[in-house]
Amino acid sequence: MRITVQGLTKRFGPLEVVSDVGFSIEEGEMFTLLGPSGCGKTTLLRLIAGFYAPDAGEVQFDGRVVNDLPPHERGIGMVFQNYALWPHMTVFENAAYGLKLRKIAPAEIAGRIRAVLEKVKLGEFGDRYPGQLSGGQQQRVALARALVLNPKILLLDEPLSNLDAKIRIQVRAEIRKLQKELGITTVYVTHDQEEALTLSDRIAVFNKGKVLQIGPPKALYERPQNRFVADFIGINNLAEGTVEAVDTAQRRLRLKTGFGELAAVMDGRFRPGDRCVVSIRPENAALDGEPAPGRNQVQGHIVFAAYLGNALRYDVDLGRGVLFKVDIRDPWHHEQRAMGAAVTVSFPASSTVAMPADL
Repeated sequence: MRITVQGLTKRFGPLEVVSDVGFSIEEGEMFTLLGPSGCGKTTLLRLIAGFYAPDAGEVQFDGRVVNDLPPHERGIGMVFQNYALWPHMTVFENAAYGLKLRKIAPAEIAGRIRAVLEKVKLGEFGDRYPGQLSGGQQQRVALARALVLNPKILLLDEPLSNLDAKIRIQVRAEIRKLQKELGITTVYVTHDQEEALTLSDRIAVFNKGKVLQIGPPKALYERPQNRFVADFIGINNLAEGTVEAVDTAQRRLRLKTGFGELAAVMDGRFRPGDRCVVSIRPENAALDGEPAPGRNQVQGHIVFAAYLGNALRYDVDLGRGVLFKVDIRDPWHHEQRAMGAAVTVSFPASSTVAMPADL
């Protein structure tokens, strides 16, 4: 089912939590609302679900306005952050709860529950109680309870936030595999950037009630359109600057920044004299590379090094209190530099991204 949100606004008293939001989600798509705590993404999910009524705007399912439909008539399945399982009911009874409310025949209930518990790898756990399950298993019960209703839309509100890191990685992979297998339109809310990048077909980055950028994970990570997105998703080197020239022949911007004189990716939004923010990912930078066409170079000295297991991250002082992070992706075969060592940091112009300073 296709979801369309147009001009959606929600206020609680004087506070506008969702502000004139609009986007479309294609049928079968895994669409993630990503943003910090308190940014309004869960409120937006509840507007789609029908738990809240909007103050303005529309929610459409396949072109039909559903603003006045209660949640149980919208064809949705909802998975909550806290699982919301009945502790006195077995796994089977929890999963069957919604079907019983809909007065489905007991024989059909049993068949549907068995099938969905197998899908979420809980086929042998039907007689257990939530207190006898791990956190990951309880989350699978909550997912089973949503899926057994055969919803046209699946809504998940931070479903993995209560799980430890290893279980979270395992369960998110299972959710993505199941979503692909079922082809169900899914809206997923999270504040975890890695989770969003791993799971999503597209991501909407949300802050202060507004959608700041929508796109596939690769586009948001490599080509952020504003400072908030660049800073919120992953680690980035950010500095303010000014556009000195727009080189149409070379498809490059020439910038003056706190990192020095740089060449950056062409962006038609800019004219000479415009203020900007430039971003370079630490993994795109290298130490002591030879001068080469298409690469920027800046000088500095090492002030800190952090071993991260899969990388060694240097903080390089470029002067005037400007720090630049450089990730060495193969620390096993890298001889760590001494604190204070002078280095040349180089990085491609093709991974140097400028964004308007006022966004």
